[in-house]
Amino acid sequence: MKREKPDRKSVPRHEAIKKRQRGLALPYANCKPSEVTDFPWIYARRKTGSYPPATPQGGKWLIFVPFAQVDGVWATIKTATEEGKLGEGAKVATAKQNPRAKDASAKVICVYTYDWTDEDDVRRIRQELRALGITQKIPYKADQDTFDGKYQVTGHTRISKYYE
Repeated sequence: MKREKPDRKSVPRHEAIKKRQRGLALPYANCKPSEVTDFPWIYARRKTGSYPPATPQGGKWLIFVPFAQVDGVWATIKTATEEGKLGEGAKVATAKQNPRAKDASAKVICVYTYDWTDEDDVRRIRQELRALGITQKIPYKADQDTFDGKYQVTGHTRISKYYE
């Protein structure tokens, strides 16, 4: 596996942005993603157990869900995240339009891991997602690539660190 040198300055900034977004999203914590039209994300955080803090190699599994199914899939992911079965956190795209979305008829759920180079942890979380019913192949993207603006809709390809 290719190991890339992360930009260590971007991690604290990226984590600060995520923390700010989680705070702004608090009023939507118990809402259905399909019903939120004025904020882009709803977040879930681990409530049980501990998990390592994010590193410069943090990343997330990307689960693309048809809009009609997003509320049910999110409820499952949110519960598993809060129960400590996944990583530290997860987020789901809401009904608010997103110009970076590749497909307007689908929404993305991001399930975060602390370090994409910790293959055991990344694969453990992927296995748990399978147990929750996410059996289709899904990509894994490094936070650094997100921070650098690398999205398929902007012409970037082969972004995934894993695709399982």
